[in-house]
Amino acid sequence: MTEYHIRLYKDSDYHTVRDIFARGITEHYPVALRHTFSLPRVWILVLAVFLLALVTTGSFIVSSVAVAVIFLVLSLININIFFSYVRKSLATDMLDIRKNYLQRDGCCFWVAESEGEIVGMVAAVPFPHPGGQNQVELRRLSVPKKHRGRGIGKALCKTVIDFAQKSGYQAIVLDTSLHQMDSVHLYKRLGFQITATYYPNYYFTKFLDFVDLIFQYDLVKLQ
Repeated sequence: MTEYHIRLYKDSDYHTVRDIFARGITEHYPVALRHTFSLPRVWILVLAVFLLALVTTGSFIVSSVAVAVIFLVLSLININIFFSYVRKSLATDMLDIRKNYLQRDGCCFWVAESEGEIVGMVAAVPFPHPGGQNQVELRRLSVPKKHRGRGIGKALCKTVIDFAQKSGYQAIVLDTSLHQMDSVHLYKRLGFQITATYYPNYYFTKFLDFVDLIFQYDLVKLQ
């Protein structure tokens, strides 16, 4: 198995890193769709629309079309949540990675490289905790599918943990969706604990049960 090494981000990585990030986020919408269509409330809605259309029009075809429209709308809402997040990220912190991560105090951005190919990425940025705790946020962790199972994600997380310890942070926090199951399992294996859950600020996330998780890894206890 080809080895890899972790290094600081370089400007020549720009387009590859942005592509890895976008693909890493949007690949999860099929999982979100399956979750949506497993919800009893969704099937109650589908049945109600079907019966209402059938009673109103008396047409089985029209009722079926109405149900198809419901499925289409729910699918588009799910997809839009992921793609909206990607668009926003690419237009903000991921627009100028050097400025936002390498030229700011307490921040950093790393990539994993194997035989000249970028096979993973992760970033760290100070996180303003309301209680005054000195925290850093683990962000933009992503490993392309074909390179998973090699311990790259784990190594990238440990890079952030080492950086946080050396920088004097008290804890590491991160935010991910429940649908990113591989990432959720990785964080739990590394000792991160779920401290909160919430519905992101997009339309219908509560109805779709689209849940985001906040994880925390305490460094104080390790010192």
